[in-house]
Amino acid sequence: MNNSKKKILFLTGTRADFGKIKSLIQTLEKTQDFEVFVFVTGMHLQELYGYTLIEIERCNFKNVFTFQNHTHETTMDLTLAKTIEGLSSYCKTINPDMIVVHGDRVETLAGAIVGSLNNILVAHIEGGEVSGTVDELIRHSVSKLSHIHFVSNEEAKKRLLQMGEIQESIFTIGSPDIDIMFSDQLPDLIKAKEYYNIDFEKYAIVMFHPVTTEIKEMQEYATDFVNSLLKDNHNYIVIFPNNDLGSQFILDAYEKLKSNLRFRIFPSLRFEYFLTFLKNSQFIIGNSSAGIREAPYYGIPIINIGTRQQNRAIHADIINTDYSEKSIKEALDLIVSHKVKASNEDFGQGNSNELFLQCLQKQDIWQLNHQKQFRDF
Repeated sequence: MNNSKKKILFLTGTRADFGKIKSLIQTLEKTQDFEVFVFVTGMHLQELYGYTLIEIERCNFKNVFTFQNHTHETTMDLTLAKTIEGLSSYCKTINPDMIVVHGDRVETLAGAIVGSLNNILVAHIEGGEVSGTVDELIRHSVSKLSHIHFVSNEEAKKRLLQMGEIQESIFTIGSPDIDIMFSDQLPDLIKAKEYYNIDFEKYAIVMFHPVTTEIKEMQEYATDFVNSLLKDNHNYIVIFPNNDLGSQFILDAYEKLKSNLRFRIFPSLRFEYFLTFLKNSQFIIGNSSAGIREAPYYGIPIINIGTRQQNRAIHADIINTDYSEKSIKEALDLIVSHKVKASNEDFGQGNSNELFLQCLQKQDIWQLNHQKQFRDF
């Protein structure tokens, strides 16, 4: 590293991506080599979804900038345009050396576009994965716009090589949320229940997101899902969906659950508290990546509904079902006796933050060509 501090800008638009990059930001903030900035937008600033900017403020990062990219009418393309405008303006103010983006959200795409078109290095976390729906289009587009790839495993690396990315630009660091999953930072269950005023002894977790490519059927799917839960007899901690097109159908359907004592509904949960609840749950039901990624690590049974995770849901212990009440009921009947082993799938050893830091401290990464090259496979 040379003497001048490198400016690293992290972009976050949802509670999910913040859970993934939090340990990376904290690690860089502790070193003298980097000046860290956090651009906060998207769901974090929406009251309806729990105003999760509060979670970021609790971390006491030095440089946090907020930008409102949503109005109630916006579709993803307009959200993208607005985020580009806000981020571009902020980049002109701070002149970052690198923009770090995560995953497959529309804000991620905005970060990659702003960086690549302004000659700023773009680093993409968890590229090369398959996720289905419109998310997959975004994830692979971001990979092609990024100069540096921090991937979870060798499978993801292989896909990026197949997409023409150069070997020297890909670094396997694992999945950063695994750092937090197995850290000693998680609250115990009693504390988590007290914090959220939950008195269930046993419970399952509900996370059901809209599928933008199935928007015409989403209202029906949400209604059938809620009816299935009402006919069941488990206690449930229900977490709001993300804010993609169709989320209002799910929120409307959840209205039916509010007066039922078997349900506690939250716009959002603090990431560490969520992990404690997940770790101690009977099962998770819905279509969240938490059911594909985090739950298997803890050995928690999963009911995965519909197509949202279809390319990811390959774990043998996952009960996959369609959207119909009949299928969901059959899955719920099965889940009680469904035994799973904790997954040993390869998403890292819980030291992603250290590996990330080591990569950034080497001169090689800063000498990568800003002009992308395509390597034939």
